[in-house]
Amino acid sequence: MTTARRTLTRADLAPLTRAALGPSRTLTGVERLRGGTKKGVYRLTLDDDSTAIAYVWSADEDYWDQPDPDPRDVFSHGTGLGLFTAAHDRLVAAGVRTPRLLHADSTHTHLPADAAVVEDMTGGSLEEALARDPEGAPEAMERMAELLATLHSRTGPRFGKVAVVDQGGSSHGVSCEQRITEGALRCIAEAAARDPRAAAARRELEEEIHTLAAEVRLRFGPHYDALRAPGLDEARLRLYRLSMHIGLVSGPLTLIEGDFPHPGRMRDSAEHNLHQALSLLKSAS
Repeated sequence: MTTARRTLTRADLAPLTRAALGPSRTLTGVERLRGGTKKGVYRLTLDDDSTAIAYVWSADEDYWDQPDPDPRDVFSHGTGLGLFTAAHDRLVAAGVRTPRLLHADSTHTHLPADAAVVEDMTGGSLEEALARDPEGAPEAMERMAELLATLHSRTGPRFGKVAVVDQGGSSHGVSCEQRITEGALRCIAEAAARDPRAAAARRELEEEIHTLAAEVRLRFGPHYDALRAPGLDEARLRLYRLSMHIGLVSGPLTLIEGDFPHPGRMRDSAEHNLHQALSLLKSAS
């Protein structure tokens, strides 16, 4: 039987807010935002009508029934304050605009959980901005392209979670495509156990993953620059695209087996991505 989950209140979050924003500020309102499945995301409203965002990592906020993560597994449960702050610091160092980290607490001083407070960027998503201002879309996409180019120019010594690599560790496996392939095959099995259409196409999906993985070119080693080809690696993109869609079938279907409060949204996501995966099979045949 599932234990009822508890949403944090203004009284719960007031000490964290004071620690992050100062004792002169008063927390007047708290809103738990939709979308989080591994951590709680709360909008904090202050007495001057300014806002901030609190992230809380606790069992009540995590809807996934998964074992303790192995940080060296790139597909392990990818959440936690340490992973978050490492990724934040890497983005800031690269010059990428990201919500400012105002406070991080791993000591459970203000809540019985790891927590962080970050800048509230209220402009909405890129998707919303493009729909709201189609004429401004080219400029917005140019800025996005510049950010992606900046990130693409920053390479690390090994692939894996930033927190692991920054501490001198390395992830399991020898290449990104190997881990993507293994993860995709696991997701196919999980999806097949939960949807008869995925089960019917399981063998075809597995064969296509293996075929795509065999087509990827190597990108590693000190001599790659001399072999660089213009454009993107289409074989790699095909493998990653199919793997992404399969993961977005198995993940939502697994999540709604528990008490996630918005199952309809997850079913819609799984349905859409199953159609996408099956259509990629048809286009490959």
